[in-house]
Amino acid sequence: MFGSSRSRHRITTALAGFALLTTGAALQVGTAATPAHAATTYRVLFDDGHAEEAGNADWIISTSKPDPLSQDSSPSSETDWTGALSSWGVALQKTGSYSLKTATSALTYGGSSTTDLSNFDALVLPEPNTLFTTAEKTAIMNFVKNGGGLFMVSDHTGADRNNDGEDAVEIFNDLMTNNSVDSTDPFGFSIDTLDISSGYPAAISDSTDPVLHGSFGTVTKSLIADGTTATLKPTDNSAVKGLLYRSGYSGNTGAFFATSTFGSGRVAFWGDSSPIDDGTGQSGNTLYDGWNDSGATNAALALNATAWLAGGGSSGGGGGGGGGGTCTAAQLLGNPGFESGNTTWTGSSGVITNSSSEAARTGSYKAWLDGYGSAHTDTLSQSVTIPSGCSATLSFYLHVDTAETTTSTAYDKLTVTAGSTTLATYSNLNAASGYVLKSFDVSSLAGTTATIKFSGVEGSTLQTSFVIDDTALNVS
Repeated sequence: MFGSSRSRHRITTALAGFALLTTGAALQVGTAATPAHAATTYRVLFDDGHAEEAGNADWIISTSKPDPLSQDSSPSSETDWTGALSSWGVALQKTGSYSLKTATSALTYGGSSTTDLSNFDALVLPEPNTLFTTAEKTAIMNFVKNGGGLFMVSDHTGADRNNDGEDAVEIFNDLMTNNSVDSTDPFGFSIDTLDISSGYPAAISDSTDPVLHGSFGTVTKSLIADGTTATLKPTDNSAVKGLLYRSGYSGNTGAFFATSTFGSGRVAFWGDSSPIDDGTGQSGNTLYDGWNDSGATNAALALNATAWLAGGGSSGGGGGGGGGGTCTAAQLLGNPGFESGNTTWTGSSGVITNSSSEAARTGSYKAWLDGYGSAHTDTLSQSVTIPSGCSATLSFYLHVDTAETTTSTAYDKLTVTAGSTTLATYSNLNAASGYVLKSFDVSSLAGTTATIKFSGVEGSTLQTSFVIDDTALNVS
């Protein structure tokens, strides 16, 4: 992690002394992050085609399907819709920014059904109790890969509500390990075969995470009332991140709530269905009000995560919708892995380099901003036209190397902007070994020509290097 000053690193590259070619002027850097989907309706599909109402489960937002508005077109309280997930649905509906539907048949992607996944930005799977078919698993995985958000709500092992021999733990693990799209641990986690009787998993400290600190509130704790956890595998997917942990656990074990990305999409996992249960629903069910549990912040967690998955979060993974439409899928950035050397991008001299002092993620070249150990500013930008009607996701791999020893002060910073929107700011506090995938929904820029810009500002002493590789701006 700790590197030395690299004041002479650019001289060692084959690009030393050459100015970068200009492809367009960079726009002014924004000063505050704004949601990339502002003024957009987020489309969320809740699944009810896999025994989500079996036994005492009542995991629906409304008994009116597929459209809950048929029960009440303007709900003001959760009892205006009937179902143990009505609090979740009504809270989203009341914002005016969400269109909600319920699927009651097989999940498809690219079909003509009104509940086809191509019509939605996020899919909620609230404790399914029957296995997904081969075709459904292909549909779900392609939906996420192309930009959709997937919310996986599990329950404890053995919670086989319809007595068919399968529970949510087995069903989700089967989805991730036995599909035709990517069965090599695509999300970077597996669900543990556990039955944890009780607990209040606590949130990690990360004020920048849009799920823990979103527009619906701040998340501090969740609830386990017979649930499970996940084991994280960041070597398989570096984007996986544990947000809440079972007491006594951290790192890669005991993650009760986790997020990840896959392709251009986003994924969230929750280890118990009790937190989403609002205690009211259809008669004959024994329900538990975990949604309003006074020891937890389950509502904020569910709602912030839904916003992030659907593309409404201001930062973090992929997302932005797996929806169809007339957009032609493509990757728009020129020289995305920098292997063509000093072309297409505009920036400070020597930023694109094949220096052996910092390894590229793939190939020989990467973009290396700062790393001098003295006051310095580097920039790198590229203007790109995003077609109208497209969902768009910007992604890149970032490695931060620093000689700073502080654990609290951001002396050196890298700011990432798209047009006038600041997507993220990283610093010496983000230093880590290896590259980490970063991904952002920039669909709000569809129909415009915008500049993607990286700006690195280094303080007067102790180097911090911001190394970028394998960029992409995918549209679909």
